[in-house]
Amino acid sequence: MKWTVTALVLTCGLAAAATAQDKKLTRSDLPPAVGKTADAQSAGATVRGYSSEVEDGRLEYEVSLTVNGHGKDVTIAPDGTVLEIEEEVTLASLPAVVREGLQQAAGSGKIGKVESRTKNGAIVAYEAHVLTGTKRSEVQVGPDGKPLAHPE
Repeated sequence: MKWTVTALVLTCGLAAAATAQDKKLTRSDLPPAVGKTADAQSAGATVRGYSSEVEDGRLEYEVSLTVNGHGKDVTIAPDGTVLEIEEEVTLASLPAVVREGLQQAAGSGKIGKVESRTKNGAIVAYEAHVLTGTKRSEVQVGPDGKPLAHPE
């Protein structure tokens, strides 16, 4: 009996973890509205792949792109609405206040990849991947370079 309960708990835990992960898709798997938006967003880019996942109880689709040599991920609602765009940017291309804010948030860590996060057509945050010794983390600041009230 003890073994059965343990196995059941382990199985349920693994199933829950699996549902939180991306499901790889092909272009033909996308609903028509999502496909139309994905096609528009990928014009002039190389498509690296399509996926879907349930985020906070909502189904979302993502198209991963390479644009002019850098990464760009577009998150799309089932109705075709663009929810978010994460686009790789260079640290040097950012306004000075944003660079300074990211460097301050990173502390003694080394900043690696930096991405802009756009929602509703406006940049809401910049996110930097940081390496401090062997520890990897992420820091975010707003478009004004200041810490965010909540993660984006």
